[in-house]
Amino acid sequence: MVVKFGLLGSLVVHDGTEPRPVTGPKVRVLLAALLLGAGHTVPKDTLKAALWGDSLPASADASLANHLTRLRRVLATVDGPPAGAAPTDAGTGGRLLTVAPGYRLLVHEGELDADVFETRIRAAGHAHEQEDWEGVLRETAGAMSLWRGTPLADLAPFSETGGPALRVHQLVEARLQALEWGCDAELHLGRHQDLIPRLTSLAAEHPLREGFHQRLMLALHRAGRQAEAFAVFHRLRRNLVDELGTEPGAAVQQAHQEVLAGAPHPRTRPRPRPRPEPARPPFQLPHEGDSFTGRESEVATLRALLDATAGTGGARPGPAGRPRHIRPVVISGMGGVGKTALAVHVAHRAREAFPDGVLYADLRGYSVGGARTAHELLARFLSDLGMRHDSLPDDTDDRALLLRDALTERRVLLVLDNVRDAAHVAPLLPAGGRSAALITSRQLLADLPGAVKVPLSPLAESDQHALLARLCGAARVRSEPEALADIMAACGGLPLALHIVGGRLASRPSWPLALLAKRLTPHQGRLETLAMGTVDVQRTFAMSYLAVRDSHLSLEREAARAFRLLGRLWSGLPVTPQSAAALLDVTEGRAAAVLDVLADAHLLLNPEPDRYAFHDLLGEYAAQRGEEEETPEDRKAALLRLLTWYVEAVGAASRAATRESQSPPPLDEGPPGGGPALSLPEFADDEEAIRWSARELPALQQAVTVAGELGRSDMAWRLAVGLFGYASTHWWTGVWDACLEQAMVIARARDDRLGQAWLHRRLAVAHGMAFRNEACLEHLRTALELFTERGDLAARASILGNMSALYLQMGDAEQGLVHAELSRDLYRASGNARGEALLLSRFADTRRLTGELDLAAADYRQVIDLLRGGSHGVFLATALTNYGDVLRGLGRRDEAFGALEEALGIRHRMGDHGGTADCLVFTARAHHHFGEWAAAGATWRTCLELAHKHHLTQRIEECRAGLAALPKDQGAGRACPAAATGRPGPAGVR
Repeated sequence: MVVKFGLLGSLVVHDGTEPRPVTGPKVRVLLAALLLGAGHTVPKDTLKAALWGDSLPASADASLANHLTRLRRVLATVDGPPAGAAPTDAGTGGRLLTVAPGYRLLVHEGELDADVFETRIRAAGHAHEQEDWEGVLRETAGAMSLWRGTPLADLAPFSETGGPALRVHQLVEARLQALEWGCDAELHLGRHQDLIPRLTSLAAEHPLREGFHQRLMLALHRAGRQAEAFAVFHRLRRNLVDELGTEPGAAVQQAHQEVLAGAPHPRTRPRPRPRPEPARPPFQLPHEGDSFTGRESEVATLRALLDATAGTGGARPGPAGRPRHIRPVVISGMGGVGKTALAVHVAHRAREAFPDGVLYADLRGYSVGGARTAHELLARFLSDLGMRHDSLPDDTDDRALLLRDALTERRVLLVLDNVRDAAHVAPLLPAGGRSAALITSRQLLADLPGAVKVPLSPLAESDQHALLARLCGAARVRSEPEALADIMAACGGLPLALHIVGGRLASRPSWPLALLAKRLTPHQGRLETLAMGTVDVQRTFAMSYLAVRDSHLSLEREAARAFRLLGRLWSGLPVTPQSAAALLDVTEGRAAAVLDVLADAHLLLNPEPDRYAFHDLLGEYAAQRGEEEETPEDRKAALLRLLTWYVEAVGAASRAATRESQSPPPLDEGPPGGGPALSLPEFADDEEAIRWSARELPALQQAVTVAGELGRSDMAWRLAVGLFGYASTHWWTGVWDACLEQAMVIARARDDRLGQAWLHRRLAVAHGMAFRNEACLEHLRTALELFTERGDLAARASILGNMSALYLQMGDAEQGLVHAELSRDLYRASGNARGEALLLSRFADTRRLTGELDLAAADYRQVIDLLRGGSHGVFLATALTNYGDVLRGLGRRDEAFGALEEALGIRHRMGDHGGTADCLVFTARAHHHFGEWAAAGATWRTCLELAHKHHLTQRIEECRAGLAALPKDQGAGRACPAAATGRPGPAGVR
């Protein structure tokens, strides 16, 4: 019987006599999607996704129906009239059924090649289990006769994504498995000579598939071609290590053992290899002192991992009784964090779980004299386990096989200290049984297959205190708590530094702690002080740094340069791949790779995704390297690139957060270097932009200071002005005021009139949002004068709009209206329709203040509708709050609270404490207005607590007055104090 539907290659439909054409790419994809779900209902949404992905057209339902009609006509030819006759209309039945919530394609047994193929594969697998080799060949040959090529090869990209891709992978994998089973049959039937050409081709086609290489090794070996068999093994191993960082699996290792053993007959098993027998179990751990402190969680984790490996019964067997792979345990962390001490501490306590010995080696991965090689250590370990040196093979891989073989039936713990990278340690690892490897490295060793990672952080404060007390005496530590805190801060939680400090204090009992604390002042000889004899923090850091700087890999050398520049220019602050790209004059992708190299080497911390920072001590060391190894010209150019990035980034954040109708003009000078274009953050909405600004605030403050030091007033004032978006929700902290004042000093020193104009304009906003009305008005007038000199209509329109908002805040409706109209006229003159539209909120505020509540409500409704479509949370919340207050005045209770609740939700989501307090004031006032005393009291108290927490002085007084106005007997209450009107801040300023 000829199959009627074919997936194993290009899509085919057959009527039993000849193929039937399926025209139209959409119809072909539709048929393929239904065939992949043959016999099951395929939901309509799944079919639409197959046809259009995420880009569904508006007419998707109608288009799908049309394609289904065409497909029914194709399907009718499968069972319909012979070739040449007109097909019947299959739209009302046939193979394609409409079954909620989609469609089902009827495919009978034997009609779909993929089904027949998998049936034959399953039969081959059963024959393989029964060692019915002729049956294996018969079934695999039947399956292979159906294979025409990669399934659905003509329907990319449909066949390369999601469920179709998984199904294609399953079919491809089934074919490869069948080929391996067929080769097994040929080998067992003694046809190894004929099999070699086919296996050679398959191994070349699949360079990482161990099954083909294992069978090729056996075929070559059994054909007397041992040298070629060894070459196959070493080529496979090299490919696996280079591409995947892993060693060949147990089956390949067993085949290699057979080749090593030189078995004379094709089907004999390899001769048992003599196992080395040591005279007594080795125990090689270094001496452990009595000062180990803390690390309870890490110790418990490591003990559990080692006990699971060496426990009674050992590791559970894997498939087919093979030993389960034992995962190596990696303790990683920066130099001086206590990795070796922890490993030795745990190994001493786990000794009884490994009665066949504990092997220890310092691999010196970061030693100036060079690392110890796996080749020499394998010789030592094998000798320690009882094998004579004169019987060891010369090849490192063969020695590694002997070690794994020697460890299979033993319980041995290998402590491998100071490992440089995964390739350095891979040959020394056990492959199964109940032996374990405990590794320490300054590298994360992310590429060590299957390793369990135990990263080590600096000691907790309580453990630091306990360690110093143990080293120099508890009474002495208690005597000077302030100096002790300074010492612990200077040591950064590093056990190495704390041991040096403790040892120094113990050897100088007359020293007060304050004396040592002074010597440990950052950047004033601290690193030189943290040295005692051969124990030296600076030397420890140098080992990590020099390994990267002197690497043969260009990416690591580039990472060393980043380490120097970041340390010298920006060590106390986090960076991202985007900001680092500007500093280094590379692409964002390259910067990310560089930062990850430093993080993997524990030369940088990576506390959260895409944010990197120095440990305090490492930052100081990096600054020294930058000072000594980077020229002043290169340092200045890098710093200017970074400052330029911050100027551009904070400007983008301000525009996204405020949708300002006018932004400062761009910098006159671009970043030095001429490298790739700056990669700036992108913000989906104002919330994201404000969150970015708050997170980057310390860096932005530092950037203002550095810009001033470099005489770049143009950068300083743009950075400060760019914090407008941040201030829209964080005005109450006072940080923005400080940045603006600092930038103003810089601008005046450089006689930067444009900078002064913009700073006066934004200082007015800062004062207005904090209700410092007189100061606000003074800065507005100065800004208006400066922008008038420049003939800047847009700026004058904005400033007059702010004056309107300020007068309304002061309760002067007349002046508020006058200035709103002046602002509107200038917006019209400058053609700024958006600014004019947003000015509508000023007219709404005026009508609210004059009691024209119906008109005010209509205006606010229009403003809200305008803002809803623009991801404009801050302004929307302000408009909703004012709208809710107007609705309160109109007696429309439910609508009023609906608007206020929406506004409060926005404020909470954005972390806007000042705006939240504003909204709570209006909400409490509304509860009071409607006689809801309990709700009013609860809201006033919530607002009061928030105001105290964030030092919102004016709101504190309002809350107290509101609580005092509540009736004692639940009767008629006194009038609620008037709440503040909307600030000229978020909603009014452009």
